[in-house]
Amino acid sequence: MAKIDGNSLVVKALKDEGVDTVFYLTGGPMVDVAARCIEAGFRCVDVRHEQAAAMAAHAYSRVLGKPGVCFAASGPGTTNLITGVGNAYLDAVPVVALGGASPLSEVGKLAFQEMDQVAMFKPITKWAERVMHVSRIPEIINKAFRIATGGQPGPVYIDLPADVLYNVADESKVMFPKRPHTVARTAGDPALVKQAIALLKDAQRPVILTGTGILWSRATEELREFVELSGIPFYTTPQGRGVIPEDHRLAFLGARNQAWKEADVALVIGTRLNFIAGYGMPPRWAADLKVIQVDICDEEIGRNRPIDVAIVGDAKMVLRQLIEEGRDAFKGHTELPWIETLRGYDQRSAEKAAALLNSDAVPIHPLRLCKEVREFMDRDAIIVVDGHEILNFARQSIPTFVPGHRVNAGPNGCMGVAVPFGLGAKVAKPNTQVIVLSGDGSFGFNGMEIDTMMRHKIPVMTIVSNNGGWASVGGMSAGRDLEFSRYDKMAEVFGAHGEFVEKPHDIRPALERAKASGKPSVINVITDSKARSSTTAFANYRAI
Repeated sequence: MAKIDGNSLVVKALKDEGVDTVFYLTGGPMVDVAARCIEAGFRCVDVRHEQAAAMAAHAYSRVLGKPGVCFAASGPGTTNLITGVGNAYLDAVPVVALGGASPLSEVGKLAFQEMDQVAMFKPITKWAERVMHVSRIPEIINKAFRIATGGQPGPVYIDLPADVLYNVADESKVMFPKRPHTVARTAGDPALVKQAIALLKDAQRPVILTGTGILWSRATEELREFVELSGIPFYTTPQGRGVIPEDHRLAFLGARNQAWKEADVALVIGTRLNFIAGYGMPPRWAADLKVIQVDICDEEIGRNRPIDVAIVGDAKMVLRQLIEEGRDAFKGHTELPWIETLRGYDQRSAEKAAALLNSDAVPIHPLRLCKEVREFMDRDAIIVVDGHEILNFARQSIPTFVPGHRVNAGPNGCMGVAVPFGLGAKVAKPNTQVIVLSGDGSFGFNGMEIDTMMRHKIPVMTIVSNNGGWASVGGMSAGRDLEFSRYDKMAEVFGAHGEFVEKPHDIRPALERAKASGKPSVINVITDSKARSSTTAFANYRAI
């Protein structure tokens, strides 16, 4: 009988799941898994830190709408994946992480790098499992992909001990699960769909709030059809932006706060009522708000507040039901006065920001930088934003027009994601413009991945809003200052294109030169250290 070893089974199982790209950092006992991936023709991107591998897999997954795969060596190699995997967990992204481990035969003997890695990953994954026998590798990898993509998506972890990887099995006795498996699409209760339409039809100030559940269920067309059928204005979570182009006639980005506070009915679909949504409660929402919640995960229904109409189901299926039920209800509807109210709020917000967006002041205001980036970007560009001040300024001023083309730290607020996220996004869509907009503090976490971009010819444009520290002056006290480091020179050391900008009128020419270089680039823009963005206070750490 033909023999096959564990390393080969890992790669065969990944290939059976449709994987063709992996992010990793080599090391024992995963060295031969990496080698077999290369032999199998995978796109294999070896990074400078395992955290970046997990983060790149995260962005790859988000942009393409399928699982991203990362792996690392045992011990510190695998534990370095934890931040990236934990970030994917809070962001509900299906990352499949593989970690090498010390041999099963030496458990309890204080073997080299012996740690209970599975226990570490269990709280931050949907499922974590150690492979105990070589012949079960395909079965467990298949199960991992099913769990990662089923229901509310999320990361999984597979622990691969050295003696399992290098053991052999009779290939004829190995169970290879059937592929591809399908993700179930659950429709909502028809009676509840009727109730939802009745509530929306009678509303005077309705809004729709969506999240990344729309992306994972591929429901963008259904969402747009329902928005236009009903005439209801829509908002999205930061990660869910672009599901409908943000220059749509029912998009009022500058009126978000007022819309939430004044709405009388909210259809919340494919997103959680977490802190980003103000928990669905006052003061961000009206006290008498009525809520229709649609979610694939029944545990999310009613989290943090009572729900008036609760529908458990897949976003695409339920939106189709809402469209069919709403055809007669919304037929011939006229524009609500509410729309003009929101339009007015939106216009006043734009007028208020105009002076800073067009400011010629030196040092450069971050909003002026955002304006230059906005005007330079392709309409279908993928924008990755990371940091504190620049994250908030970009949120207010740079729209997104394509589903899945806005990627940022998400509900974990994980700084340092920008460069590896940009790397993963560009690998996912190599023919699409990818722009990273990062604070200088955030860039420092994973800036070494510029080297990875150079080695693998991944031409991401990274723009650093360099205000010389963490947050703005006054935003924090101890440990704020970082000086105005020459990150552009660092990029040049690796052979990337570097630009240093201190004046507003020099931003666009620097962007054009970086684009023309055809190489990974870092545009280091000195911005006003006193410019402080406004955002929701998520916590108060000061003593009263």
